[in-house]
Amino acid sequence: MFYIKYRPQSIKELDNEGPREVLQSILNSGSIPHAFLFIGQKGTGKTSAARIIAKALNCQNNKTRKESDISSEPCNSCLNCKSIDTSSFPDVVELDAASNRGINEVKELIKEASFLPLVGTYRIFIIDEAHMITPDGFNALLKTLEEPPSTVIFILATTELQKVPKTVVSRCIQINFGKAKKEEIIHMLKRIAIGEKIDFEKGVFELIANHSELSFRDATKLLEELVITKKYSLNDARDYIGIRSNQNLLHLVSANATSPAKALEFIETFSQNGGNFKILIEEQLEELHNALLIESHVTKETKNQFSFTLKEIVLLMKLLTEAYANLKYSPIESLPLEIAIVEFYNKRTFK
Repeated sequence: MFYIKYRPQSIKELDNEGPREVLQSILNSGSIPHAFLFIGQKGTGKTSAARIIAKALNCQNNKTRKESDISSEPCNSCLNCKSIDTSSFPDVVELDAASNRGINEVKELIKEASFLPLVGTYRIFIIDEAHMITPDGFNALLKTLEEPPSTVIFILATTELQKVPKTVVSRCIQINFGKAKKEEIIHMLKRIAIGEKIDFEKGVFELIANHSELSFRDATKLLEELVITKKYSLNDARDYIGIRSNQNLLHLVSANATSPAKALEFIETFSQNGGNFKILIEEQLEELHNALLIESHVTKETKNQFSFTLKEIVLLMKLLTEAYANLKYSPIESLPLEIAIVEFYNKRTFK
């Protein structure tokens, strides 16, 4: 699997620029916090970064960390680094809080933290989905987080910061992984394509980035699917992802001011061709967002590609956002979008 095969192995290989710079500075400083809190949506590199830190702090070729001429990066070749990569290193403990969230599991973890490292320099406890820990579990963990043994480091990762108690948050160094940037995803995809010695047509990486939900992992999975199905051209990639029409829905709505017939025909054809409505609505909202910024004089562009007024842009965005939210509940996949288009025409015609 590409997302495992090409998982970053050092801080400099992290595709997420913000966390990469912060973690590099921390490791280079020689003053290592006793608790980290990694915050960000799925697939932004939190677990990969946690393992890299574990390797850097336990690397056999990187022991004299306080000397400025010693690299903060793991060597990835010593026994410790290789053991951490294969999840067989006794001093790195990974816990999935989604299935180990109770007070008994936390007490067992605290007990583990009281032991000195067996092999490495530090004992590293990586707790994924940390927000799933129960209130009693968090209460039990608080004291250890505040005053852990000098050889223990906790790395908590969460997608939902608001569910982590403030008392826990205050005891950790927070690092925000945020959403991946489009250019960062494209850089990662190019790195994988070079590694696999595969040539993709120009535009494919940008297409994947646009439909990855700004997640490195999702983008990697989509790239792998295209490789497996041998979809290397832009048209083949577009067909596979579900963008099967050369027409643009918004242009049809913009050009046909009084009747939704053309737009509804487009939606029907799109459905018959197996198009992905989630992706379609996301694309339309992205274009409307750009039009909104132009009409509001926020961007340097001066010409709106549609004939919509600012009020019509806002109305369409509201209706399409509602349609997007209703997709998962609709017995007919095209229905939420069809309703949104008809409602727009009703409000546009009789305003």
